[in-house]
Amino acid sequence: MSPKTVRLTMAQAVARFLTMQKTEIDGEIMPIFGGIFAIFGHGNVAGIGEALHGIKDTLPTYRAQNEQGMANAAVAYAKASFRQRFMACTTSIGPGALNMVTAAALAHVNRLPVLLLPGDVFANRLPDPVLQQVEDWGDGSVTANDCFKPVSRYFDRITRPEQIIPALRRAMQVLTDPAECGPVTLSLCQDVQAEAYDYPESFFAETVWRVRRPMPDADEFAAAATALLHAKKPVIIAGGGVLYSQASTALRNFAERYGVPVLETQAGKSSLPNDHALNMGSVGVTGTSASNSLAEEADVVLAVGTRLQDFTTGSWALFKNDDLKIIGLNVQPFDAHKHRALPLVADAKAGLDALNQALTGWQVESAWTSQAKAGKETWLEAADKATATTNAELPSDAQVIGAVQRARENAVLVCAAGGLPGELHKLWKANGPGSYHMEYGFSTMGYEIAGGLGVKLARPQDDVVVMVGDGSYMMMNSEIASSVMLGAKLTIVLLDNAGYGCINRLQMATGGANFNNLLKDTHHVTLPGIDFAAHAAAMGALTRKVSSIAELETALQETEANDRTTVIVIDTDPLITTDAGGHWWDVAVPEVSDRPQVNAAREAYVQALKAQRAG
Repeated sequence: MSPKTVRLTMAQAVARFLTMQKTEIDGEIMPIFGGIFAIFGHGNVAGIGEALHGIKDTLPTYRAQNEQGMANAAVAYAKASFRQRFMACTTSIGPGALNMVTAAALAHVNRLPVLLLPGDVFANRLPDPVLQQVEDWGDGSVTANDCFKPVSRYFDRITRPEQIIPALRRAMQVLTDPAECGPVTLSLCQDVQAEAYDYPESFFAETVWRVRRPMPDADEFAAAATALLHAKKPVIIAGGGVLYSQASTALRNFAERYGVPVLETQAGKSSLPNDHALNMGSVGVTGTSASNSLAEEADVVLAVGTRLQDFTTGSWALFKNDDLKIIGLNVQPFDAHKHRALPLVADAKAGLDALNQALTGWQVESAWTSQAKAGKETWLEAADKATATTNAELPSDAQVIGAVQRARENAVLVCAAGGLPGELHKLWKANGPGSYHMEYGFSTMGYEIAGGLGVKLARPQDDVVVMVGDGSYMMMNSEIASSVMLGAKLTIVLLDNAGYGCINRLQMATGGANFNNLLKDTHHVTLPGIDFAAHAAAMGALTRKVSSIAELETALQETEANDRTTVIVIDTDPLITTDAGGHWWDVAVPEVSDRPQVNAAREAYVQALKAQRAG
């Protein structure tokens, strides 16, 4: 007997398949796709557009303003959902598709799932070259969408309608696999979207995807446990994998049982609440003095769910113990083996639970734990000083952070690029898993507002506060309109320091002259007097411009009950940053220069390089 089939266009098959993919969260079966963002054009409006209309009551379609923005929002949705749910995005061919490439790279670096469905040229090639087609004189198969290949975990170009069957199955495997997880791009030729095929009904059977938790290998586990049993000064570095594995309780249990201090990466911040006695806060370049002083002495680092990027390791100059051993507890072998670590390839929760049981009887020396707790107290005093209210004409980023924290202490804080991530990593007091949402793997300017929209769609009951600098705001602000349109209320605190203050400070620190970062230092005829409050209001937001920290705090309190997105603007000082904490970061300084400031910076740089670990 031949299998039952249903005749659909390829685009209709995609739409129906997506509606049948489910996940289980806390015992409840629900759609794994939270929706699909779409900006239609000639490469997807007739095919995917018509198909999505047919399922609009099952899988919501969201209209965005910018393709990169909507893909950023989709990535943020997945991050806020701890990778248990995610979204899809569809665009036309050409510029619409390529606008998503940056977001694909963001998702790739951060190991976050998103399904990208850009339109493509005609598979039959008869109308070539079509509008927006990129032609390669030496390869007739190349299209603009080939740009997605290096930033996709899985890429496929659909040139026949039946090809979508294995492609979508493979896509779901990647999107839901804890080790392979990342962006999937299915490039949909526009003529094939409209072609019909007799699809097997079994292709549309409901499928429930559950979190896979790989257990550790026995030999790897024995080596890791032995290293910990011999440790005198161990620390845990908690990365984003702790949150994605929902291993916060396992982390707490392990740390408390054995007295091991916990240091947090940007992605791992909020793994433990800020007020937990063993949470030393941020580590690395933007680390607290409490974390970094421990990292310098540590003889064993249990790195859980982190890819150990340079901001975490102080460009591999932070760890100074000659006998250092790193245990790479990571579901992805590529990350678990970094820097000659003892690999422990496993799910973070499963690995921590297993270690918790295996180390019974072991205990960290009390002097090490006491040293950690004393260091935290010292740090908290410095942090409170940095975030205290000020009457300065131009407050610092840290002082703005203090006001936001006091007024909205239970908010989910969203940020991405510039100087704010460093200050927030040190100073924001996260009180629960996921309450700190930072995109710093790719440090994508323009992510903040779109990311806030994605977080709000994933966590509609939460108070979502976005902090963004004027530079990032100017790069991408259009999803303010989307948030208003969708009733996804955000509170956006816009810090205006009249330029790229963070990079200006880095320029100065490496001996460079103030050049082309702050607006006043650019080549200009007239400096723009940008009224950010008026600009945001034009997109439908409620807005305020405040002139002091006290006014900001009041405004945050008074606008919490607003019924739609609110933007609060405050002018800030571009030069002030928190001196306490932190660590050297490897930014290459020119070896030869006519400027003495650069030569002095080069000498300091050469000295700093000596602390880097080569292996």
